[in-house]
Amino acid sequence: MKSASIQEIKKEIINLNKTDLAALCIHLAKYKKENKELLNFLLFESHDIDGYIQSAIEEIDELFLTINLSHVYFAKKTLRKILRITNKYIKYSGNKQVEVELLIHYCTKFKALGFHKMKSQALNNLLEAQIKKIYNAIESLHEDLQFEYLRDVEML
Repeated sequence: MKSASIQEIKKEIINLNKTDLAALCIHLAKYKKENKELLNFLLFESHDIDGYIQSAIEEIDELFLTINLSHVYFAKKTLRKILRITNKYIKYSGNKQVEVELLIHYCTKFKALGFHKMKSQALNNLLEAQIKKIYNAIESLHEDLQFEYLRDVEML
């Protein structure tokens, strides 16, 4: 099946009435959990970004408590899982400030575990890649916010 372009979909959505559009959104939300989560964010959480960041940080903190510290392999798997969830929160918001705050929090918690000091190249690469993402996201922010966040990243 060939899918239409975004412009074609946008034109078609504009021509729909409210009830058809609502039915279409509900139908879309039924098929994938990610669609439902995104719709939940857009409807209920997008107006309160600070609350959204706080709830994401709380979930990340809870996930960091579940890391199996006895073996590096299991720790790597859990760290990647937490990063996937963090990236999901970032993707839903589409906001660079949310991206910077959540990635800084992730990296801070990661470093607090002490795994980055081990001889695991995969964990070092994971941490360095996130720090690069933070710097790239900071560049698109306002100058005052850049200064504030750069100070936080330097501590990492």
